[in-house]
Amino acid sequence: MKALRIYAGPAARRHIEAQGLRPQDVRTIPGAAGGPKGLILGPIDRFVFGEWLTQSSQPVHLVGASIGAWRLATACLGDPVAAFERFEHDYVRQQFEVPPGQKRLSPHQLSERFAESLQAFYGGRIGEVLAHPRYRLHVVTSRGRHILGREGRARTPVGYLGAFASNSVHRKTLGAWLERCVFSTPGAELPFGTRDFRTRQHALREDNFNLVLQASCSIPFLLAAVHDIPGAPRGAYWDGGITDYHLHLDYQPADDGLVLYPHFQRAVVPGWLDKGLRWRHKSTGFLDRMVVLAPDPDWVKALPNGKLPDRKDFIHFQNDAQARIAAWTRATREAQRLSDELREWLARGSAAEILPL
Repeated sequence: MKALRIYAGPAARRHIEAQGLRPQDVRTIPGAAGGPKGLILGPIDRFVFGEWLTQSSQPVHLVGASIGAWRLATACLGDPVAAFERFEHDYVRQQFEVPPGQKRLSPHQLSERFAESLQAFYGGRIGEVLAHPRYRLHVVTSRGRHILGREGRARTPVGYLGAFASNSVHRKTLGAWLERCVFSTPGAELPFGTRDFRTRQHALREDNFNLVLQASCSIPFLLAAVHDIPGAPRGAYWDGGITDYHLHLDYQPADDGLVLYPHFQRAVVPGWLDKGLRWRHKSTGFLDRMVVLAPDPDWVKALPNGKLPDRKDFIHFQNDAQARIAAWTRATREAQRLSDELREWLARGSAAEILPL
């Protein structure tokens, strides 16, 4: 059974039929929100950034939200293979000890632990990320507006209820509650259009890097919002996946290049609040030049518990962290097949195996 499936938009398929998929063709790489699901992409990340893309020299835009932003920031470190190995090791083995008298950690306690993890991982190395000679990093966050402009015990649930109701009617109305705020490598232009949704762009800097990355991973009600990021408007900043869950953006790659998307599923869902709105899971013209690399759904069923690692595992294994770690470790080892099959497909260069996105 194949582990890897390859999907492509119509323009991307035509490109591969004519020229194959070459490292010099890639202009943009997105990284989706999705928590532990992103662990399944570790072997592909190590191959793409540690071996395949090194055969080319063009600038590449890396656009990430939540764990996708963390992954792509890791790709900008000096030795990406070693960095990805450490990322996987630390993420799989994270444990959250609850103080006596508490059933669970509060959002502020979780945020404090996460901030410590980011400092331990990127401490002293932020300059490597910002000054990478080829990669232009874009970290997506969601900035609250009006009632969501500050986090609060009452205003946050009310604000997100309004956001959910508005988004159910039309995605663009979500912009009345939240706006897309992208923090980019200084001087880097956005590699996508922004007419689809209210958008701001700000510089990613040494003094805001960790706060931006933490904001992009701050799931509402699970972690605390990050307030008043230096170099950006005051306000509450949350998980970038709220506005852009799988980064279904109006990609505009330069020179008719391609968007290469290691993803954990076929559908590129626009926003976190669209997860249950199946009609918004379809491909659009935004993705015409995109190639998605994703695990075969039947292969996923052979993984531990018949699924990808996800946040629910923290609850399912709350009394047995070692069992969760063992299950996630096995899943990440099995994922080596994804990388192996990608390598083999690139060598064959067969467009016949590509499925429509």
